[in-house]
Amino acid sequence: MLSLIRWLIFILLKILLTPLSHLYTKASKIALLTALLLLGTVQSVSAQSLENWEKQYKAQVNTGKLQNSVAVSYISALYANKQYDNAQKVLTQNVAAAIKRADYSSVSILYCIEAVNLRLMENNTGAEKSLDLAKQYSLKANDNETKGYVAYCEGWLNSRNGKQDQAVKNIITALKYYEESVSSTTLNKRKSLANNELSVIYNNLGEEELNEKYAKASLQYALLQSEPQTKFSAFMQMGNLYDRLYGNNPSQTNYRKLSERYFLQSIDIFNQNKEVMNNLSDLSFANNNLASLYLYSFPDNYRPKALEYAKQANAIALKLERADQIASSYGIMSTIYQVEGDTDKAIYYLLEAKNAIGKSSLVDRNIELNIYESLVEVYVEKGNFKDAFHYQQEYLELFKKLFNQDKIEIVKKLEAEFDKERQEQQLIKLQFQSDKNAQEIVLMQALAQQREQVLNNLKLSEENQRNQLKFSVLEAQKNAQQLKLSQLETEQKNKDLLTYKNIVAYKENLNTFYVASIIFFCILILLLLYAYRQRAKTMKQKDDLHKLALEQEKQNSKISTLTALLQGQEEERGRLARDLHDGLGGLLSGTKLHLTQLNDKVEGQTKQGLEKSIDQIDGAVAELRKVAHNLMPDLLVNYGLKEALEEFAIRMSNDTLDIHIEFLSYTGALSQEQQLLVYRIIQELVNNAIKHAEASQIIIQLVEEETDIVVTVEDDGKGFDINKIDLKKSAGFHNIQSRVQFMKGNLNVHAEENVGTSIEFTFPKK
Repeated sequence: MLSLIRWLIFILLKILLTPLSHLYTKASKIALLTALLLLGTVQSVSAQSLENWEKQYKAQVNTGKLQNSVAVSYISALYANKQYDNAQKVLTQNVAAAIKRADYSSVSILYCIEAVNLRLMENNTGAEKSLDLAKQYSLKANDNETKGYVAYCEGWLNSRNGKQDQAVKNIITALKYYEESVSSTTLNKRKSLANNELSVIYNNLGEEELNEKYAKASLQYALLQSEPQTKFSAFMQMGNLYDRLYGNNPSQTNYRKLSERYFLQSIDIFNQNKEVMNNLSDLSFANNNLASLYLYSFPDNYRPKALEYAKQANAIALKLERADQIASSYGIMSTIYQVEGDTDKAIYYLLEAKNAIGKSSLVDRNIELNIYESLVEVYVEKGNFKDAFHYQQEYLELFKKLFNQDKIEIVKKLEAEFDKERQEQQLIKLQFQSDKNAQEIVLMQALAQQREQVLNNLKLSEENQRNQLKFSVLEAQKNAQQLKLSQLETEQKNKDLLTYKNIVAYKENLNTFYVASIIFFCILILLLLYAYRQRAKTMKQKDDLHKLALEQEKQNSKISTLTALLQGQEEERGRLARDLHDGLGGLLSGTKLHLTQLNDKVEGQTKQGLEKSIDQIDGAVAELRKVAHNLMPDLLVNYGLKEALEEFAIRMSNDTLDIHIEFLSYTGALSQEQQLLVYRIIQELVNNAIKHAEASQIIIQLVEEETDIVVTVEDDGKGFDINKIDLKKSAGFHNIQSRVQFMKGNLNVHAEENVGTSIEFTFPKK
């Protein structure tokens, strides 16, 4: 009979869940992980960061050279650490000081910071008043960047208040002000944040094209800004963008790879710049996003990675007491253990997620629905229909509040079946509470005994210290008596010594005269010898300096010639690329258009010939674009060496050739000129390997050391005997060696026949 009842309960639970399952797809489960975290860009600042900003702020106040950026960061840190009174006090002081010196730009920015933090504290009225004051002072400031920042803050507030259309207008207005602003150290950062906010808004609205547009614009401005926090936000938004694109187009696996790449870059830039990154919870957010990507978008063998990053996010969130991110990480871990069949751990982490979300001030009811739904599903799988029924009740109560459903009558039927079992459960619960109270009494008695023992230990320690003090006093008295006796003995010895010194003084004076005379003549001879040697050394140094100056002049002349040659080559490459693309490319496109028009007017063999000619022109245009891109790569100019080389490796790889690129500890410290030279050298080496070595794999590795850059290009081709070939006669090798010499570097070649070739060049970073 009991088995039949459980079977009926299982069927009823399935019936309850079936009509609602279409409402919660994978995307809604991901909401458990990211919905709360996308509510704003202002997050908690660590206590260590608060201490650092406090030191900087007080140091600048003492010197009378306070920078507004330091004041803003210190105030934000105080708000984030919930020191609201102190934050308001410091903000008021800085506003008054800025008004006194007529620095209305600083006043506007400070009021914007106050408005944002008041909104986070859910003081909407206060936030609106602060924003109005910021607007008033921005008119007095007459500074476009300040007006743009005020417009951005207004858009930020409207977005959090559900006014998305007005928020978009505000942020576009901010971008217009930024475009009219003069260049400053913060302008690119502000542009990046504004574009990032637009990307978040359009992502929530489901506008994929606009989301992608503004996310890429945010990344572009972030790369121009040296601030790690701005780059981190841009990389995170790009990761979210490609994660969403992959969710809508699962066949495009390159989207999930790009999402993984940007999430890893954001984690890497955070770890490399921990000392200047204010928001430790950002790292938890990034780890949660990457764990979610591995869990929902990658194959099953990526689950260990998903679990690893979820645990890292959980450790940080627990440290910061961020309930939303704790729930996100627990949700991921629960899903992993559920699909792996470990229902006990899945239930444990779901309950932890439920407890965490209950502590959050930003409760998302849809996330609670997902937690209850998952709990019901796991308990049904486990065969625990009683707990499944309990959480199904919670689920339906919440669902009724949100969606006004009329299916709650089924719950009453289930309540009748379980009424008796519920009463028995209450008795068990009361017995358990009684046992728990007894254990607490025993624990309290043990604590009392422990405290009494600690008190006795303290009394014994105090008595021991008193005895030690008495012993120290006696020891000091003994030392004083010994010191007095020693002083008397010393006085007597001094008297005896003085008598002896008077006896031998006369003899010493006579001997001193003779010794002094001998020493004088010896020193005189040594000085003459030293002067002679010093003069000879000076003459030799002058000759060496003259030779060194001549050699330096020759080296400078050689460098000037090489600089002009390389610059001319790159300018000619750029000119050829433009001429090929704009001139010959346009001509070929026009010819294709003309032949296409003729093709519509002819038939038979002539039509087939024209179609073949059109296909050949398409191939010629593709080859022309490839040649133009090799002559002047746009990615190198716009995004840097790393992105350009990765694109070059992808473009040059094929079915028979795999090109792999590794960047180790690379921070982008190279100048534009150095990046172009390194790109050309690697391009020439790869082309040589493809042309001569018949290689199937090429590995390119760039390692940034403390002072040098080391680049290695290896292939598994047929190699050669370096003793039988004169590399100096090769024009390509000569170009490579010239570029390495121009960067003041060294070039090493190692090759073996039928093994492969390894070429390494090293040059200083600056």
